[in-house]
Amino acid sequence: MLREKIEGLIVPVFTPLRDNGEVALERIADYGELIVENEMDGVFICGSSGEGMLLSSKERKAIVEEWSPFDSEEFKLIVHVGHTSYKEAQELAIHAEDWNAYATSSMGPVFLQSKTVEDLVDYCAKIASATPDLPFYYYHIPLRTGLDISMVDFLKLGKERIPNLAGIKFTHSNLMEMQQCMMLDDGYFDIIHGSDVTLLCGLTLGVKGAIGTTYNFASGLYKNLIAAFDNLDLEKARSLQHQVVKLNDILGRYGGGIVAGKAIMKLRGLDCGPCRSPLHSLDEKRMDQLAKELDGIGFFND
Repeated sequence: MLREKIEGLIVPVFTPLRDNGEVALERIADYGELIVENEMDGVFICGSSGEGMLLSSKERKAIVEEWSPFDSEEFKLIVHVGHTSYKEAQELAIHAEDWNAYATSSMGPVFLQSKTVEDLVDYCAKIASATPDLPFYYYHIPLRTGLDISMVDFLKLGKERIPNLAGIKFTHSNLMEMQQCMMLDDGYFDIIHGSDVTLLCGLTLGVKGAIGTTYNFASGLYKNLIAAFDNLDLEKARSLQHQVVKLNDILGRYGGGIVAGKAIMKLRGLDCGPCRSPLHSLDEKRMDQLAKELDGIGFFND
């Protein structure tokens, strides 16, 4: 199993849908070409941004197959396989491996949630064991799962029970805990930063890899932020981070990263269609309002 750490920006891609709610597989090729042209380092498929938990297993497999041709040494395919049934998650993981996935990932169970770190490790161990030769990343996102179990304890026990546990996609505001995870066992685990709005904070802690919804449509902003940080131009980095905050503040007023994100993709020229119920989609009036607010912060100048 590979033990290298992921570097660069990984895009948690949206799932294109037609107006009737069916998956628009035919749009993924153009989508993938756009992500590659933007010089991103890979994609995270069927995660939160991809509405993965609202899709059937059959749909999720078909989506992975459409992304599979983009796999390369420079472009990683990470597939979220989390499911309420670990049996289904195992099947999704095996399928992902067959279709060139670099790694699999799973958030914790969102129904009948784990109450202890032991239960969570056991759940993840069952999923990861289906593809022992692939790195497995736990997807820590308490906002979605309601699980706020100690990730330090999870890694300690997971190291004993999950041989292919590579690390965590850490999508939480507890940066103290994130740093504790990064430093555990002399940096043994790969901790991927999962919060767009605190990327600069993550960089100061030593983060090398990041996954964030707004990388779909604001990749240049984040690449410039990272470049400013690497060049020790902290004043510029802080200014760019403030642009990130302003962008995400607008998203929050228009339904959040998925609802507003899909709308922005359409404004950028790539129609990812509506969201799947129970998420709503923006009507034309709200789309116009969103565009005006984005224009007000210079978003379309990038």
